[in-house]
Formats: sequence, structure tokens, C-alpha cells
Amino acid sequence: VQLQAYGGGLVQAGGSLRLSCVASGNIFQFSSMGWYREAPGKQRELVSSISKGGNTNYADSVKGRFTISRDSAKNTVYLQMNSLKPEDTAVYYCNARYDIGRNSLNVWGHGTKVTVSS
Repeated sequence: VQLQAYGGGLVQAGGSLRLSCVASGNIFQFSSMGWYREAPGKQRELVSSISKGGNTNYADSVKGRFTISRDSAKNTVYLQMNSLKPEDTAVYYCNARYDIGRNSLNVWGHGTKVTVSS
């Protein structure tokens, strides 16, 4: 399985971007999919995820501004990012996870860089 992430770029504060993550197979094979980000000098953190059943989860810092969604026909998960702030600047990584009993297997895509200027 491969994940391809698209949509990063440079945007002014207050602007919007939409990230896309295209999986090479059916996205419902995964227990969940999501987006993580890694800012310079910081650890990678979960931004948002969507479970196989459609439950969504957001980091407190992005609640009300970011929306995760999916299109199963296109094997794609999206992250709509509105009201962007300079602190959203990071490399964003698409993630897919298989939960197998107590264990999890993670698949990562290449990152896409988001830069928000003030």
C-alpha cells in the first residue's frame, strides 16, 4: 500500500488549503486514516483522523478550522484547512493504520509542506 499526499504550499494567514491523500488501494482496508504534522524542532503530532466507521478526531489546536473527509470512490482522504495560522506551518504526513488485536501497523506517505506566512 502506498499513500501519496498533495496540496501543500505557501499561504497567508487566514487563508485555506486542502490536502489530499490518495491510497493505492481501498481506504476501507484501514482501521483509520489521518494527518499528522511535524514542525521544525517539534515532534510529529496528530492533526486529525477518521476511522473506518467515520468517526473523526481533531487536535484541539485545529478544532473548528480543519475538517477531515474522505471519498471512497477515489481512495482519497482530504484535510480542509481554513483560517490558517503561522503556527500551522509544518510538514504534513498522511497516515493509514491497521489495528490487529493489540498491535497497530502504520503506513506513512511522503510529507507535503505547508507554510503559513504572517
